[in-house]
Amino acid sequence: MRVISANLNGIRSAARKGFFEWLSKQNADVICVQELKAQEPELQDPSLRLAGYEAHFHFAVKKGYSGVGIYSRHVPKQVVTGLGFEAADTEGRYVAIDLGGLWVASIYLPSGTAGDHRQVVKFDFLDRYECHLQALQATHKEAIICGDLNIAHKNIDLKNWRANQQHSGFLPRERAWLDKLFGEMKFVDAFRVVNAAPDQYTWWSNRGRAREKNVGWRIDYQVVTPALKSAIQSAFIYTGQQFSDHAPLVMDYDIII
Repeated sequence: MRVISANLNGIRSAARKGFFEWLSKQNADVICVQELKAQEPELQDPSLRLAGYEAHFHFAVKKGYSGVGIYSRHVPKQVVTGLGFEAADTEGRYVAIDLGGLWVASIYLPSGTAGDHRQVVKFDFLDRYECHLQALQATHKEAIICGDLNIAHKNIDLKNWRANQQHSGFLPRERAWLDKLFGEMKFVDAFRVVNAAPDQYTWWSNRGRAREKNVGWRIDYQVVTPALKSAIQSAFIYTGQQFSDHAPLVMDYDIII
């Protein structure tokens, strides 16, 4: 089973840059996308669909903002949008599908870089989403959670970690949330199971030739429930083309739907 996660920083922009042509060659079972910056009428455009795939989206109320989606080769038994609180539901930050014993979710956590008020929203989102994950654990269902978490976990996950310890995305409280997720709660950072190398990033600033110099952050994840750890086979970050300021994270699992 191949699962791809990609923050597109505008789905129409990514499409113009060849994202869907690339996708059509990846033989993916599920593709999770974030930061669509589009509304439902615009997603009816055939150029933003993928032949042979179901498509499910969660749109922000505000036009040209946020939004997430899932393209699935398999017909889901259930589709869920939103998480039951304002920051997730009005900003289009969560969609999940049930593939029959396996949930796959596309999530886009808020950024706190716009100011203290947004950092407050981000911390509240983390607390509320943690409750959702605890409820998921109680069901004993398996899940692959894909998305832009807007947090680099450890020093290895961003180039300039010393200079960013007081910046949103690498704050102690944010990192502690991931410590708990991958520690006490026993969820798994799937990429790091098969790739422990440094300089593995999924986002680069558009300033200072950051991408060219590989001065980046690893803030895009596939998070899996503990029982799926043994199913993780391989992972790569695709940087051969630039569809966005993020790069797609491609992972293969020994899972049969």
